Amino acid sequence: MEPTGFWAGLTPADRREVAEAGARRSYRRGQAVCREGDLSRVALVLLSGHVRIVHGTPDGREVVVGVRGAGDVIGELAAIDDLPRSATVEALDDLDVLEVPGDRFADLCRTRSRISWALLLVLSDRLRSVARQWLEVGSGAAARRVAAQLMQLAVQHGVPFGSDVRIAVPATQAELAMTAAMSRESWARATRELRRRGVISTGRRQVTIHRMAELRRLAS
Repeated sequence: MEPTGFWAGLTPADRREVAEAGARRSYRRGQAVCREGDLSRVALVLLSGHVRIVHGTPDGREVVVGVRGAGDVIGELAAIDDLPRSATVEALDDLDVLEVPGDRFADLCRTRSRISWALLLVLSDRLRSVARQWLEVGSGAAARRVAAQLMQLAVQHGVPFGSDVRIAVPATQAELAMTAAMSRESWARATRELRRRGVISTGRRQVTIHRMAELRRLAS
């Protein structure tokens, strides 16, 4: 696999240490990797595939708060602080995962500075992302939030196609709307407007960005 995310922040020697501390496991699409409230302490590095991160709300709804892909680490908080899982993680497609017992993962973070630094960068990025989401919920227009979301997907999953960028979208429209903290109807209206302006075109689980500079301007 081409290293990205947490995995990319490690040296080859550190990647070997993490791999030797864990075991490979596969998950099928739709399978739960872990559930909110579980007491398991395994940290997981995604080697291939995508997962969605889901939080339950007090009124029984599920809110998708993120999507993770190959190279990302998940479950690291429970491995470090020994508290219950803070979210449910579900496979969006078939997964190849490296599972590292929590105590061994914590030991690696304590003894190998590059691993702890790579993890710190991941947590810093996620903290900034949460802050941006709260700002968008409170003040951002629907079109801006959708544009920002598409920019993020382009960075994570986009593939250049001539002057365009094609994104294989790893979630349903309803899941994307929840991630953007808006209703499905608002998300659909915003994407229709972007299509009308020629900024994007859409297909089944696919978005093509035709005018990246315009999308970036709308996102900001």
